[in-house]
Amino acid sequence: MQLRIEASGLPGRTSSAFADAVDIHVGVQAKDRPQEVAAPHAGDLPSARWTLECTTAPGPDGTVISGPYIQNRFGGRFVYLSWTTADEDGTATMFRRAKLMLDAVSPEVLDAAVRSGRLTARLRLTDGQGQPLCGSVRPPLITWTAEPAD
Repeated sequence: MQLRIEASGLPGRTSSAFADAVDIHVGVQAKDRPQEVAAPHAGDLPSARWTLECTTAPGPDGTVISGPYIQNRFGGRFVYLSWTTADEDGTATMFRRAKLMLDAVSPEVLDAAVRSGRLTARLRLTDGQGQPLCGSVRPPLITWTAEPAD
């Protein structure tokens, strides 16, 4: 199954709340490897999109999603969107993360996504203060839908 993340409303390449944050990018963190951020997008783009390959399996509490970008810590499964900055040498440093909580996907939507081949998340990446979105992300900040895979 594919997990697609469609993001809009990126906050920009700088942040008033993080004076040292310049050349801000956002990408998907690899499972258990915070230093590895895949497919970074510049923070001033109008939108960003990632498509992650996942596997699904029946679990004791419903369908379990796994994959190289699905975190399985702190009592739940989620995807980290990591905000990074680049220094003068181009070295990226993570300074903030958003957790897209997979337990917030309704069983009906998840079952439909398994059948159709893709689970899609849509969200804005700027918080109410105009900063990069962080923390646990659940509805209404994110919507989950089942769609046909590419």
